[in-house]
Amino acid sequence: MQIDRRTFGFGLMGLGLSACAPSLPMVGRSSPQPLPDDLRPVPNAAYDAWVAAFRDRAAERGISQPTLSSAFRTAGFLPGVVTRDRNQTETSRSLEDYLSIAVSDERVAKGRAAFAANRALLADLQSRYGVDAEIICAIWGLESFYGERRGEISVISATSTLAFDGRRGAFFEQQLTAALRILQNGDIPAARMTGSWAGAMGHTQFMPTSYLEFAVDYTGDGRRDIWSDDPTDALASAAAYLQRNGWTPGLRWGGEVGGNAPAGTVIQPQAGGPQFATTANFRVIKRYNNSDAYAIGVGHLADRIAGAGPLRGSFPPDANGLTKADRIRLQERLTARGFDTQGTDGVIGRNTETAIRAFQAAQGLPVTGQPSQALLQSLR
Repeated sequence: MQIDRRTFGFGLMGLGLSACAPSLPMVGRSSPQPLPDDLRPVPNAAYDAWVAAFRDRAAERGISQPTLSSAFRTAGFLPGVVTRDRNQTETSRSLEDYLSIAVSDERVAKGRAAFAANRALLADLQSRYGVDAEIICAIWGLESFYGERRGEISVISATSTLAFDGRRGAFFEQQLTAALRILQNGDIPAARMTGSWAGAMGHTQFMPTSYLEFAVDYTGDGRRDIWSDDPTDALASAAAYLQRNGWTPGLRWGGEVGGNAPAGTVIQPQAGGPQFATTANFRVIKRYNNSDAYAIGVGHLADRIAGAGPLRGSFPPDANGLTKADRIRLQERLTARGFDTQGTDGVIGRNTETAIRAFQAAQGLPVTGQPSQALLQSLR
């Protein structure tokens, strides 16, 4: 397979496994929130014309008319999908910020609980595929927050909208055709085939083409169901993906230099921050998402789920001269003053910037939304 599972990061959806597999508890799921209006189908004559032409191409590729009719019965143009696709920007988050989200205390705690609840299944998968049980669990945690955030958007609507829009038309037409093959195979009905705005699906956020190549019916019920509350097939599919991309059983992903890390290639993704020794399995994780930060996030979260502590090394102050401890204090002080930052994780995002602007306006200060040492001192 020449493309990555998703070809580009869709962000942390979670930030959202044989017939003889043991039974396991269902995964709790957050109550789905109503979709924004821009992620609901709206009339679009040009889209309708594109779908009519596509139906002919799909039929030539072996997609039956009943499948096409069922798939497009409630599908439609989603303007919000186009907006989100065009507004993607290259990430500028530091590794420190990324890990603050990807390996937060909440994600670690939920990961340990999810691992304990599914211990027999994960051990069975490790035995079958050779992939560390904690690594499988960590991917689950990063991709969908252990199944709580799987996405509620119609995959047919999302992929057809992006194929019609044309910015990456060929790629998304390929994904749409693959999604139709999944429906035709009977793995899932169209109404249940939901995912992210870009078509990534289920507990493990597979794109349709990756699903066709790697998804596994581990329960033996005749369907490869990565959408179900039961995560068995999804976790097995993630393990199968890593195995078939060259996972070496018994080899650690890597680790922080100075922290009993295995021998491997040393990288330092953030200047002045910790260094990591990485092995061939680190590079296999990158086949899941081609990002050093993602692979470190999976590996470190897996270690934390297994009982390891936080990283030992420290990160330098950010461009505003603030350490993570400073940023946490800033968020705590703003919230205490009535300017809620919606969390105190040390990551300066939209909510914190909004709180800063509100505080600055209330104090008659220039409204910049930017954190600083001076702002922190003014909040004493």
